[in-house]
Amino acid sequence: MTTAGAADPLAAVHQYIQAFNDGDVTAMSAIFDDEGAVLDGMAPHVWSGPSAVEHWYRDVMTKSAHLGASDYVVAVDEPLHHDVSEDTAYLVFPASLDSRLNGAPVVQTGAIFTVALRRRAGDWRIAAWTWTKGTVQQ
Repeated sequence: MTTAGAADPLAAVHQYIQAFNDGDVTAMSAIFDDEGAVLDGMAPHVWSGPSAVEHWYRDVMTKSAHLGASDYVVAVDEPLHHDVSEDTAYLVFPASLDSRLNGAPVVQTGAIFTVALRRRAGDWRIAAWTWTKGTVQQ
């Protein structure tokens, strides 16, 4: 796993997702812009700045422990939107989330993962992302 931004925006998103699936918050942070933001359905809903990813991940794990949720795995399909300019990109992916709730498998389908990226010193970094929840099947 690389610990820096990627040479292409799509690769940066896939690196970030793989780092999340591996539970590697350090690798997630390395791909995230220092001025980045996370918008998620979980309160407090917005995390921003140099430690946005670490604080979001900490809050996810805290809530997960309380709910009995674990083993998160995100998957994305081909982007619905793939707009790239010289130093910015906007990608929108159909997504799913597999997890376990109190040991039982849970699948969230029909989610949307939207990502804005910036090129910094030749590498693409995630400037912001949002997860729009889909349908949960238990």
